[in-house]
Amino acid sequence: MAILAFDVGGSSVKYAVVQEDGTVEDKGSFKTPSDLEGFYEGLRQTKAKLKKGHAFSGAAFSMPGAVDDARGVIGGSSAIPYIHDFDIKSAMADVLGLPVAMENDANCAALGETWIGIAKDCKDVAFFVIGSGVGGAIVKDGRVHHGAHLHGGEFGYMVGDDGATILSTAGSTENIARLCERLKGLPDHSLDGRKVFALAGEGDAEAAKAVKQMIESLARAIYNIQYSYDPECFVIGGGISAREDFVPAIQEAIDAILERVKVARIRPDVRTAEFGNDANLIGAVRHFLQTK
Repeated sequence: MAILAFDVGGSSVKYAVVQEDGTVEDKGSFKTPSDLEGFYEGLRQTKAKLKKGHAFSGAAFSMPGAVDDARGVIGGSSAIPYIHDFDIKSAMADVLGLPVAMENDANCAALGETWIGIAKDCKDVAFFVIGSGVGGAIVKDGRVHHGAHLHGGEFGYMVGDDGATILSTAGSTENIARLCERLKGLPDHSLDGRKVFALAGEGDAEAAKAVKQMIESLARAIYNIQYSYDPECFVIGGGISAREDFVPAIQEAIDAILERVKVARIRPDVRTAEFGNDANLIGAVRHFLQTK
């Protein structure tokens, strides 16, 4: 039987029918509603539209925030305030009339890639999501490691310098855009990460400096995680990871660290995520299947 999968984000709710082998079918999306009842109605309508051609064994959710599937509660905060701090899992199960499992969005992406994606040959994986911040996930023995406070894999909180600059700042596309603007004396929000990388590729010195800082921050974090968690591989996701030069640049920066640290003999295996926008849907279903 198929699983009805949802990837709930701040601007849109993506959905799909996902088979138990990870095959994705009948994808679509709707704008994220402004209130809880609108959200429930979006779930109802999606199931009604898709159930004509499918029999569902359950519903799998990729959600933002500190997701506690056992309690059915999402802690922390996100761009969708109405999903937090109550038993939303039971409510969604009632709305859909299906068993429900839910997991954090970055954890879902990691599970998807570890299940049938770029890291399917690995049991122990560190997953990075690079965007306006830096998120992540840890997969141990094929399952997400949540940690004592549901902060396992929150690599963005790592401190990278004496000024307490966290990786979510230093390693993000948002940061290189703001840094490049300052270096070039441009107005705020006149650049984004994509434009900065393009400028760097054209030989712009300020853009190249900003990109170098980002790449080196990520390389240091990966090196440190290699020698603390020691995963089989690292998977890099997020929109910027689609650039063909992005992961090779990180690997080159890691190699520079290894040249300086002669005692270190393990070279981190860094890979580009395979599934893009489908990773959260696939990983949500993987989590659902693991909870059966």
